Amino acid sequence: MKISAYGYTNRGGRPHNEDRICWAAEENSGIFVVADGLGGHSRGEVASALAAEAILQGCTDREEMTQTVMEEIFQAANQAVLDGQRIPGQEEMRTTAVALDIRGGKAVWGHTGDSRLYRFSGGKTAFVTGDHSVTYKKFLAGEINAMDVYHDDDRSSLLRVLGKPNAKGDSGEAAVKGGDAFLLCTDGFWEYVYQEEMLVDWLKSAAPEQWAEGMLLRHIRRAPPGNDNFSVITVFVEEEP
Repeated sequence: MKISAYGYTNRGGRPHNEDRICWAAEENSGIFVVADGLGGHSRGEVASALAAEAILQGCTDREEMTQTVMEEIFQAANQAVLDGQRIPGQEEMRTTAVALDIRGGKAVWGHTGDSRLYRFSGGKTAFVTGDHSVTYKKFLAGEINAMDVYHDDDRSSLLRVLGKPNAKGDSGEAAVKGGDAFLLCTDGFWEYVYQEEMLVDWLKSAAPEQWAEGMLLRHIRRAPPGNDNFSVITVFVEEEP
């Protein structure tokens, strides 16, 4: 199994970028993290950096990855943000995060907030994380439809983020095989690139960079002036030749 990846982050129409992406990939394994510091809270870029680096290091340090381990790593990342809040001027900083660990033919992921992981397999969308937001709760309750999620007034009202006491991450896992692909991204990306478009661009792409570039072209055409920071990591899992 061969893993390849491509990452991109942009401040969009904002004065500075509060997103953070990082990864560590080898021939047949990889750890990928995307975090989105909350723009309405001071020093969101610090919170996202602390969380992303804590998750990356936490995954790197573990010899075996399970859902329980991933949840423990997210708890440690939350503590890293809480510890950072002790510094004057950083008391209110918060961040979302999503992480993916691929090793031994298995993918394990975790997330908190509305940064997402998409898994594509067998020519279709196999899985998407559920946002920890008021809007997503409304969708689950049948109050709004799937397309309303992109534009609902409550979409920025998050129910769970790192930087709050007792915050935690949800987790999941699945076997991976050649031909699978994963997409990690912030809400500033997915709100302008729809799931069906992600799938179409993946099916047309021979490499992670090509897939990302196709989606970014859609984003550039659709995003308005002053749009949020946006970040994406694309991951391909291929059979060894």
